[in-house]
Amino acid sequence: MTFRSGRIPPHVLTIGAVSFTVFAWASAFVSIRSAGTAYSPGALALGRLLAASLVLAVLLLVRRQGLPPREAWRGILVSGVVWFGGYTVALNWGERLVDAGTASLLVNTGPILMALLAARLLGEALPPRLLAGMGVSFAGAVVVGLSMSSGEGGSTSVLGVVLCLLAAVAYASGVVAQKPALSYGTPLQITAFSCLTGAVVCLPFAGQLASELPHAPLSATLNMVYLGVVPTALAFTTWTYALARMPAGKLGATTYAVPAIVVLLSWAFLGEVPAWLSLLGGLLCLAGVAVSRYGPRSPQAPGRDRPLPADRPEPGLTGSHERRSS
Repeated sequence: MTFRSGRIPPHVLTIGAVSFTVFAWASAFVSIRSAGTAYSPGALALGRLLAASLVLAVLLLVRRQGLPPREAWRGILVSGVVWFGGYTVALNWGERLVDAGTASLLVNTGPILMALLAARLLGEALPPRLLAGMGVSFAGAVVVGLSMSSGEGGSTSVLGVVLCLLAAVAYASGVVAQKPALSYGTPLQITAFSCLTGAVVCLPFAGQLASELPHAPLSATLNMVYLGVVPTALAFTTWTYALARMPAGKLGATTYAVPAIVVLLSWAFLGEVPAWLSLLGGLLCLAGVAVSRYGPRSPQAPGRDRPLPADRPEPGLTGSHERRSS
């Protein structure tokens, strides 16, 4: 998948890629909740990754992009196992044991872990503005989590908390592992083969998927397919596109907007009117993202939204997620 355009400035394309990813990952919370009533965590993860792998394989054929270079495979395999595979199963399982607010709060420790890992392993800076923005956004995530957890049906499970924390660790680790791989392969290649790796890891759940598929309602199956096509295949590709063009820690901070968007989507599509505390938390999340993203722009900074040479259709740039999303 290519996002080049001679008329659209590169930084606009990057912002668009980040925005699409955040909205798609926010929508995944609603779809996981629906599909999870009919599919077990492993079966849902496998079905989602198989649908995503099919879409990504078609995109690879259309773009005529083959195997990534050998140097990219270490990052691909690590992100595929721990992020696409481990994160997806852990989050699906965790959301069955804790309420959505608690899950969102726990998973939103991921960007903090990501920034720390990127500073330690990739040598990325931790500027005060980024740390301040992450602090504001995390406070907003705590407010959203508390407000949603206090509603009817809220529950807390030790196992659920552990699973959501494991998902956050897998999310952060997968992004940091994927970043160097983008020096050698294209965003589409890295996403496609990471996703395929995750699908292979989840193959032990094939029996569950085969037994649950005939009995699942159509709405649950469509939500599973949606999870594979939009929040996984498309959103992970736009995520890697943005990751190739900005630091992992700074990009991870943008995902703090997810809780705010989830509140709005629940309001719009599920008729769940948010409490004033949820709205306040959502505003804090967005304010923190704005603080972390704001700063003087250096047009000559390496790896930051520079136009690509005309003879290179997709870069190997220095610089991966339900995501982590959901």
